[in-house]
Amino acid sequence: MTAEPAEAGVGAILKRVVANAGVLLGGRTVNAVLGLAYLAIAGRSLGASQMGVLVLITAFAQFLGDVVKFQSWQTVIHYGARPLADGDRPAFQRMLRFTLFLDVVSTLLGLGIGIVGSFAFAGRLGWSQEMAPVAALYMLSIVFVVSAMPTGLLRLFDRFDVLAQQTALVGLVRVLGSVAAWTVGGGVPAFLLAWAAGSIAGWLYLVALGLAELRRRDLLTGFSWKGRLTEGMPDAWRFAWNTNLASTLDVAFTHVATLVVGALVGPAQAAFWRVGRQVADAIAKPAKLLTPALYPELARLRAGEHHDAMWRLARQVGLLAGGAGIVLLALAALAGGPLLSLVMGKAFAPAAGVMTWQVAAAVVGIFALPLEPMLVSLGKPGRAVWVRLVVGAAFLVALPFLVEAFGLTGAGAGLVGAAAALALGLLWFILRENGNRRGPPSNEPAADPDEV
Repeated sequence: MTAEPAEAGVGAILKRVVANAGVLLGGRTVNAVLGLAYLAIAGRSLGASQMGVLVLITAFAQFLGDVVKFQSWQTVIHYGARPLADGDRPAFQRMLRFTLFLDVVSTLLGLGIGIVGSFAFAGRLGWSQEMAPVAALYMLSIVFVVSAMPTGLLRLFDRFDVLAQQTALVGLVRVLGSVAAWTVGGGVPAFLLAWAAGSIAGWLYLVALGLAELRRRDLLTGFSWKGRLTEGMPDAWRFAWNTNLASTLDVAFTHVATLVVGALVGPAQAAFWRVGRQVADAIAKPAKLLTPALYPELARLRAGEHHDAMWRLARQVGLLAGGAGIVLLALAALAGGPLLSLVMGKAFAPAAGVMTWQVAAAVVGIFALPLEPMLVSLGKPGRAVWVRLVVGAAFLVALPFLVEAFGLTGAGAGLVGAAAALALGLLWFILRENGNRRGPPSNEPAADPDEV
């Protein structure tokens, strides 16, 4: 198989990536609007301080879910693309067995840590000992956060419509639940129940549709739990650990920052940070949705050894997404403040400044969004891990000083700096990998930086 057909088809692949991202965008746009709606309802019902408690409890649960869960959706795509293309059902089922094991174990681990941590860290993270039992109950939602394997299957099967519907369903259930919580005046516990209900509904929908797709393709016939977990999947454990570490380090830019802000300057400031991030995510989402649509295409090109086509596709996606990101940043700078006052109320107007910083950081990430999928698709997730480790550690070390010295503005500026450093680090490894694939200068084999 030669690279020419793939090279000629890069334009068609790019169109498919954009089309799949567009399908996701429909669901995510609805979810972003609904997300702002249930945040607005909570903010107007609870006030900044109590909403901060709500935000901190949910951030702790999401943090644990993101940290303990393996990014098994990436494992599904990486090790499932070739068996699916070849019609190799036994190999595909071995991948299923391994990724199911990862999801189950990580779910149980996160649940145990969350329940214990709700009591052990009460007070330090912004909620009282009286609220600790409620927080512990909310940690049960971690079970419904870890759904990486069915997500990977649906992406591999090009069922991005299901993923769009699932994200919209989560937001809709949370809005309806928040309206009920506001109506009955249930306070923080009622809103936690409403948000957990959204997670449960989305998880059930995702699992049900994933199973239906597997049955439709007759990929479950003869499935067995017997055998070695990684049989026929070279370096599967290393790949799973590296992608999990990369995701864990990425949490430093989201939930950990919320928890640090809450611990240092109180729940109300944490609420401002969370609201700003929600708006920033909603504005940046259209471009960032190219990433999940990009992974399967890169995996298919890698399976066919079309490396030149992979580089071309990554460059085109980066330019397309970056151009959109610049427009979105301008919109945030011009309309961010009035939007917050309109949606959340005047009490949340102070979040406008930090929101602009958060959007700027998101735009930097948008320009760099093809880089990590490239490394992962090439089987080099360890390189992304090292970059995230260094940048994430530096950000977390600097964050307390930035918050204490400059408040939320310092945290926002630090986020922009960290996003830029991450992009440059990933770019450096991409250029280095490109040089390696041209061959070493002598007859000696090139060293693999992941094994050094």
